[in-house]
Amino acid sequence: MPGGVTRTTLRGMTNIPPAEELRILDHELWQLDARRAQLLARRIWLLNVLRAAGPQPAPAHVPAHAPAAWPPRGPRSRRPEATAPGVQNVLLVLGGVLLTIAAIAFTLVSWGDMGIAGRAAVLGAVTSAALAAPVPLLKRGLRSTAESVAGLGLALTVLDAYALHEVALPAVDGTGYTAVAAALLAALWTAYGRVLGDLRLPLPAAVAAAQLPLLLWAGAADAGDHAITAALLVTAAADTALTLSTPARSVLPVRVVAAVGAYGTGGLGVLAAALLTWDAPGPSAAARAAALLALAAAIALGAAWRAPDARAALGLASAGGLIAVAAAGGVLRAVLPGVWTVPACLACAIALLSVRGTRLPGTVRRGLFWSSTTVQALAVAWTLPLVALALLGPAGWVAHVWSGAPSDARDAVTVAVPWPCGTESAPLVLAAVAAVLVLTFRGGALRPLALSGALVLAFSTALVLPAITRLPYPAALPVHGAATVAMLAAAAYATADRSPAEGRRAPLLPTAALCLALLGSLHLLALSLASEAATLAVLGGLTAMFASAAVLWKHPHVRAVTGAASLAYATVLVCATGASLDWQPQHIALLVLVVPTAAAVLAPRLCDRAPTLSVEITGIVAGLLAIDLATPEPAVLALVLALCGVIAAGTALREDRRRVGGIAAAALFVLASWVRLAAWEVGAPEAYTLPVTVPALLVGYARRSRDPEASSWTAYGPGLAVTLMPSLLAVWDDVNWLRPLLLGSAALAVTLIGVRHRLRAPLVLGGGTLVLVALHELAPYLAQAMGAVPRWAPPALAGLLLLTLGATYEQRLRDARRVRDALGRMR
Repeated sequence: MPGGVTRTTLRGMTNIPPAEELRILDHELWQLDARRAQLLARRIWLLNVLRAAGPQPAPAHVPAHAPAAWPPRGPRSRRPEATAPGVQNVLLVLGGVLLTIAAIAFTLVSWGDMGIAGRAAVLGAVTSAALAAPVPLLKRGLRSTAESVAGLGLALTVLDAYALHEVALPAVDGTGYTAVAAALLAALWTAYGRVLGDLRLPLPAAVAAAQLPLLLWAGAADAGDHAITAALLVTAAADTALTLSTPARSVLPVRVVAAVGAYGTGGLGVLAAALLTWDAPGPSAAARAAALLALAAAIALGAAWRAPDARAALGLASAGGLIAVAAAGGVLRAVLPGVWTVPACLACAIALLSVRGTRLPGTVRRGLFWSSTTVQALAVAWTLPLVALALLGPAGWVAHVWSGAPSDARDAVTVAVPWPCGTESAPLVLAAVAAVLVLTFRGGALRPLALSGALVLAFSTALVLPAITRLPYPAALPVHGAATVAMLAAAAYATADRSPAEGRRAPLLPTAALCLALLGSLHLLALSLASEAATLAVLGGLTAMFASAAVLWKHPHVRAVTGAASLAYATVLVCATGASLDWQPQHIALLVLVVPTAAAVLAPRLCDRAPTLSVEITGIVAGLLAIDLATPEPAVLALVLALCGVIAAGTALREDRRRVGGIAAAALFVLASWVRLAAWEVGAPEAYTLPVTVPALLVGYARRSRDPEASSWTAYGPGLAVTLMPSLLAVWDDVNWLRPLLLGSAALAVTLIGVRHRLRAPLVLGGGTLVLVALHELAPYLAQAMGAVPRWAPPALAGLLLLTLGATYEQRLRDARRVRDALGRMR
């Protein structure tokens, strides 16, 4: 309906009578209904036309956000799940496969039903037709069909070769015939692919067929394992050459098939050559197997030289280096004794590093470097069990302390684990790898890491060398001690040479050297546990050594470690000295207190926070050890606690330790007095609480004097509670009159003091204690009075109390309602 009808009609409805206006509205609504029916009929016709014509794009003038009035009915058209080229290829492949299967069935089943002429005619005709059919198909542009028919023709040539052997040459060896047939078919397919250059299938098929001739020929000739392995490697070499010489984009399938063949045959050849090297009975056989491995290494390195991809070249060069090391190591293994096999392989790997200064491509040099690194890592891993035994073996002396010195260093480390055989060359391996690290990384960002690794390897060499050489036990201890001193000296030298940019942060090399020094000291201590004299001498030496390092060293973090280590070894030395003198543990505890005393004296003189904190922590641990040793004898324990309190009080004289030291000293003095009272079998709680109460009240008074705003609970609450509460608990179990009288008098005095000075804590604590003491004294009389009260009196009193509470509650509710009504009447 035109829009003007409604506007005209509405403008004219100002002075129209109601009856006339109603007639006009009915007429307009009838016209709207008629127009809507016409539009719906037109829409249905358009939908039918669109369904018949298929899916159509939406009109360009229709906005994307415009909603549809009615969705189209009926099933929508679905998108095809497979493309037309895909369907075509599937059909062609299926057709070619079915034809190939039919040809195989004909050759195997129906061949005997025909004469020689018929056989030749059928096979020749079908093969010729299949090989010639791609020519016209390619001219017509049917390339996919031509590929399928060509595949059928190639399969028929294989069947022709099989049929020829079965009919004309049945006496010929099958393996040799297959080798010749594979070679001829590869040549035929190559020529066919060259003639029909548009086909992709013949050339990759020819490369796949070329993988068989050499291997089958070697098997047919019974040439032996070495010849078969050589055939595999020669085939891999040919595949590698084909892969590298073939253009990348023109014949990609040929490159892919050749690369797969190169990796497959090459991998099998390397595995077979490695097995031959491992099983070689003598040097001659090992040399022949090594020659095969050398051929494989040459193939890999040549491929790495020519490979266009850097990652592939790096991998091939690394594999070539590893194969070369295996070849040389195999020969040396057959010539040298078994203990020198790993050093021989390591020497070959180190020799690979000589290519770093040559003109070889960078990827080849890096690959050879990584192969050398891999062999060196494996050689070091071979020594790890021996290093672990030499390091952890002496820990077995903990269960056999001072049981007698062993004869030599090997017996000292094999307390519970037997010595491994064939590991005598381990020190040479460790030293060689350490030298390589030092000489290879002469600069750059990796030099600190390399030097740290070399330091670890040198320490491991010194660790295992005395046991391997069966050095006498008295001589082995100085050797290990010298290694520990050398590690400390290395750490000092490295710290002195650090750059100013490192600041106070401990660099990598000194940290590694310091950790090795600590590890060496623990190993030396474990070794010395076999003999009493050795233990005392080693502990004295370690204490002096780390103390000297802490004095001479200026790096704060390193001084913290060496200072703590010196005090720790001094503690162990004191305990060992006491045990050597047959002292009881509680008497040794008094001697151990020398260490916390020394720590308290030395800590403020270290200036830096880290050394000070480490020395203090070590002193605290030594003090706790002294307390633990003195536990069996209460009298000595009280003395030890008191001496620890004296040390803590001396520490509290320092400004930065005043609060912590004061609290620790007070706690230790209190504990010492309690232990002494317990040793005297004192059972009165006041004897334990009064020594705490008096100092606490004095401290609280001092606090209130300096700070008048301080709460009385903070100043006097702890001291009063410590005395009043235990005494109050003791009063309830005391039947005498003296303790209640004294406690009540004290509570009254505390209450009066609280009233006089208006202090809440004394008033509440003293008053509460006084009331409870009074109730304790009146309890018998109250119990007697309760016996005279009738039994109905308590329920009656409870009911009266509840009624009183209920009435009060009701009165409060009534008052609340009255206030609410009054507020409601307000305006």
